[in-house]
Amino acid sequence: MMMYSRAADWLPSRFAMLMGLQAESYHRIVRLFAPQSLRLGHYLSVVGDGLDVRLHLYARHAYTLELELTYMVCDPSTGRHPPEAQIRVYNDAHMAEVLHCHPGRGRWLYLDPHGSTPLITRYRMHMATFLSRWLQYLAEQGHSSDTLRPWVEVPAVGVPIES
Repeated sequence: MMMYSRAADWLPSRFAMLMGLQAESYHRIVRLFAPQSLRLGHYLSVVGDGLDVRLHLYARHAYTLELELTYMVCDPSTGRHPPEAQIRVYNDAHMAEVLHCHPGRGRWLYLDPHGSTPLITRYRMHMATFLSRWLQYLAEQGHSSDTLRPWVEVPAVGVPIES
């Protein structure tokens, strides 16, 4: 009979937890918006709660998709649409990784890209946890591929639209 002497002997490693969160996020985003079946471009999901979600699929490669998810609510102090999460979806590995996220982008400036593994892993865990929870929340609010429509960005107010 095997005896466990320390919690580390039976708890998953941070790396294993990160991989699990990224796999969970992949399945959530595929169930939620089916990005693998979308064409490149902008999409808007409206469920009537005032928090419309924009999905911008901006790159498609052999095994990956790159997209951005954000709310259509503008932060008046920055002019941005938080959270502006850039996501890479690995179709072959069934994983989704947050590449950048506006709230975390400033923190990234303070991280040494060649910094310690625990610091980088902690940051990635934070972003992976955020994405998983946010995708769960979007699903609970009713966002889905059925609420997703192609969207054309309207020019700024005062700029004439060419016909």
